[in-house]
Amino acid sequence: MANLSTSYMGMELKNPLIVGSSGLTNSVKNVKEIEEKGAGAVVLKSLFEEQIRYETSKTMGQDEPSNLYPEALDYISNYSRKHKVDEYLDLIKQCKKEVSIPVIASINCYTSEEWIAFAKQIEEAGADALELNVFILPSDFEKEGKDNEAVYFDILDQVKKKTRLPVALKISYYFSSLSKTTLKLSWAGADAIVLFNRFFSPDIDIDNLKVKAGHIFSTPEELSISLRWVAMLSDRLHCDVAASTGIHDGKAAVKQLLAGAKAVQVASTLYKNGFDQIPKIVSEINEWLDKHNYENLADVIGKMSYKKTTNPAAYERAQFMKHFAGIE
Repeated sequence: MANLSTSYMGMELKNPLIVGSSGLTNSVKNVKEIEEKGAGAVVLKSLFEEQIRYETSKTMGQDEPSNLYPEALDYISNYSRKHKVDEYLDLIKQCKKEVSIPVIASINCYTSEEWIAFAKQIEEAGADALELNVFILPSDFEKEGKDNEAVYFDILDQVKKKTRLPVALKISYYFSSLSKTTLKLSWAGADAIVLFNRFFSPDIDIDNLKVKAGHIFSTPEELSISLRWVAMLSDRLHCDVAASTGIHDGKAAVKQLLAGAKAVQVASTLYKNGFDQIPKIVSEINEWLDKHNYENLADVIGKMSYKKTTNPAAYERAQFMKHFAGIE
C-alpha cells in the first residue's frame, strides 16, 4: 500500500482528501465521522462576513447595517441569532478536542473591514489554518477590474497581519488575468490557492417567473474547469494549490493530483453518496498508485502539470480547434 501523505500549507495530511466547507462540516459529530471515514483534513462550514458584521454591530450597540437589502438583513439577523460568532469559535475548540486531523476554519468574505480581527480569535480557538472564501462578482459598472482584484490583496494583507495561521484563498475564475493575479497573490503571502469556489447559481422558473437556485451541487463534468488551471498554475505559484469542484471519485482526485494539486476538496459527492464515499475515494487513489507502482504520493503530484507534461499545449485553448478539426 502506497504512502498517501502530503504536505499542504505546512500541515502534514495522512492523505490528500479534504472535506470542503459545507453544511456537512457544521457539527462536531460530523467532523468526527469525517475523520473516522478516513479524510485527511476538514474545512469547517464558512462563517459569513455578514454574520460577523451583524454580531459586531450588536455587541457595539450600533444600528443594524444599512448597506444590506431588507431581505438579506432579515436572513442574517435570524441566522445570527442561532449561529453566533462565539458558537463558531466553540465549534473549532470542540473539533480540535475530538479529532486529530487538521481543522481548517473558513470565512466567506468580500471586504477587508473590521471583521478581520476575528482571524486572531480563530487562531486562539485552535484552528490549524484559515481558508478565506472570496468571491467578488465583477458586476459593478463603476469598478474597474483592478478595483475588484485589489480587494483580494487587501483581505489577504490584513488577515496575514492579524494571524500566524496558514491562509488559503479559495477563489473563482472571474479574473481577466487569472494566472497573473494568482501569481501575485502567492507573492503577497497566500499559503495556498484553492481552485475554485462554488456559489449560488441563478436559474429562472419560467412557469412562476421567479429566480431560483440552480446547479446546487457540482457534477463530474465540471472537473475540467479546475483541472486545466491546477495544471497550469501548480508549479508556477509560490504556494500550494488545492483542487475543488467536480471531484466525485478517486479517478478525478488522481487527475487533480497529477495536475499538481497538493490536496483535493470534496463536498457534493458526499451530499449525494454519504460519508462512505470518503474511504472509497481514498481506496481508489491507493489502488491507482499500487497499479502503477508508485510508493509515495509525492512521486505523483505534478507529474502531469503544464511544465512537466510532454504535451503542455493540451491545456491550452488551441486544442479546442484541433479537436473539432479531427486532429489528434
